[in-house]
Amino acid sequence: MNKRLYRSKNNSMIAGVCGGLGEYLDMDPTFIRLLWVLFILAGGSGILAYIILWIIIPQHP
Repeated sequence: MNKRLYRSKNNSMIAGVCGGLGEYLDMDPTFIRLLWVLFILAGGSGILAYIILWIIIPQHP
């Protein structure tokens, strides 16, 4: 099976990036979101990384 990384339509809060990463990694998207918040609070560059992933990762067809 060929896995592809997509932004999630069903499990999205803002753009579906964390939901898509959770589906791709077979993890709970809530855990991914918590890690993302910690990443943002630690240095602030998480916001820029999220926006870049929002642009780069395609929406699930």
